[in-house]
Amino acid sequence: MKQILNRLFEHDCLDRAEAREIMLRISRGEMSESQIAAFITVFLMRSITIEELSGFRDALLELRVPVDLSEFPAIDIVGTGGDNKNTFNISTAACFVVAGAGYHVVKHGNYGASSVSGASNVIEAHGVRFASDTDILRKSLDRCGMAFLHAQFFNPAMKRVAPVRKALAVRTFFNMLGPLVNPCLPKYQMLGVYNLKLGRMYNYLYQQTDTEYTIVNSLDGYDEISLTDDFKCFSRTGENIVSPESLGFSRSTEADLYGGETVGEAARIFDRVLDGTATAAQTNTVVANAAYAIHTIDRAKPLAECIDAAQESIRSGKARRTLERFVEINS
Repeated sequence: MKQILNRLFEHDCLDRAEAREIMLRISRGEMSESQIAAFITVFLMRSITIEELSGFRDALLELRVPVDLSEFPAIDIVGTGGDNKNTFNISTAACFVVAGAGYHVVKHGNYGASSVSGASNVIEAHGVRFASDTDILRKSLDRCGMAFLHAQFFNPAMKRVAPVRKALAVRTFFNMLGPLVNPCLPKYQMLGVYNLKLGRMYNYLYQQTDTEYTIVNSLDGYDEISLTDDFKCFSRTGENIVSPESLGFSRSTEADLYGGETVGEAARIFDRVLDGTATAAQTNTVVANAAYAIHTIDRAKPLAECIDAAQESIRSGKARRTLERFVEINS
């Protein structure tokens, strides 16, 4: 490891096989926390390469606890995190809106490392007990359309590096990896990234798979559709830039999306969105992300109809009832 660190400190890069092997060693507990911190720091000083990202992903998928939920044509809605915006849990709320609209969602999430409230934090705040039992996950998908895969249960390396990530409290390359390694390899993915360079890397990686995907980045740095600025979309059909106004939404401000200082505050905003009592800006942001997720599943459905479906999921109470059934099944 000393030789590898010295190479990296001299601005060398890893090839795909080397990156895979290092991630395997991290997962097996063969590196100390100090070595892991030093290794992570390299990628805070320079950009990760596509070969390195691919190798790390190879290792995590190789070591994952397999989950076969293939009978459900499900989508994951997930952002990288690490955009330093401290928003409320937008993509997690969008998951319940999409499930409430009648689609299957398999959310892969973790505790917040660089933010107050990650997906696992807000889910756990509702009394949910994380499960790795496929029968429970299948039951949850069957009865409420939503299942949650806590990353540390399914990816050994994620658990191994969690203390280091929490101590560093900054964006690391593990933020980039999380959305790429959902252990059930869902048929559809809606992925949010914090910059366009990473969006292009994701787009390249997903073109090598048979996953139907949409990658989004708000041009002012949010890892989701924030409606605070125009956003870029990548998919198999091409790339385009979309304005909030073209979707019928007013622009939001950073303050509109603030998630608070505690998990409890973030959870209360999350609940208000699903209850239909949140602010227009909070609700519209979740609706926009849910609509693009629905459009990822059904490309033939016009975006205006996808927006209507997401709004109806909240207005009818279906999104809220989905959350209630999910909590009941998973508590």
